[in-house]
Amino acid sequence: MLTRLLAIALLTVSVAACSSTKDEASGDALTVGERMDGQGPLDGTGVYGSNGSIDGSAVPGSQQDLATNVGDRVFFAYDSYDIAPEARDTLNRQAEWLNRYPSLNITIEGHSDERGTREYNLALGDRRATAVKNYLVSQGVPASRLNTISYGKEQPAVMGSDAASWAQNRRGVTRVE
Repeated sequence: MLTRLLAIALLTVSVAACSSTKDEASGDALTVGERMDGQGPLDGTGVYGSNGSIDGSAVPGSQQDLATNVGDRVFFAYDSYDIAPEARDTLNRQAEWLNRYPSLNITIEGHSDERGTREYNLALGDRRATAVKNYLVSQGVPASRLNTISYGKEQPAVMGSDAASWAQNRRGVTRVE
């Protein structure tokens, strides 16, 4: 009996010796989001920026480059898929940018505001995406690089049932694939 108790005690001491805990006061433990080199919190902008570039600027040919330096969206009037003059300026810059990066393909998303039926808004979103595509093709971008999709009212950019929200949701968005 004494041998059995001695064996159990020895086993318990052995298991306890194998496990250890970090001494929180020693500063050896890392918290979630802390860098191992002790240089502050992880914020996605270390040596490489959160977008993969060295200095935090947009990587050429990336979605962020398009959105930041060119503009990735155009807006439409109510119940319309006509390209407005302000939209032409953005689309001209997009065409120039796309011609600078001939290996990139894009998807043009057509969106609408919340008014109207789902079916109507999907069709309107399709006409908007196609209008953007046709404009880019007219500016020398090969149609084979351009895809379209309609989201209708399913993916609003801004939540709200007022004129300002609706205006932001009637849009065409160019996405790098």
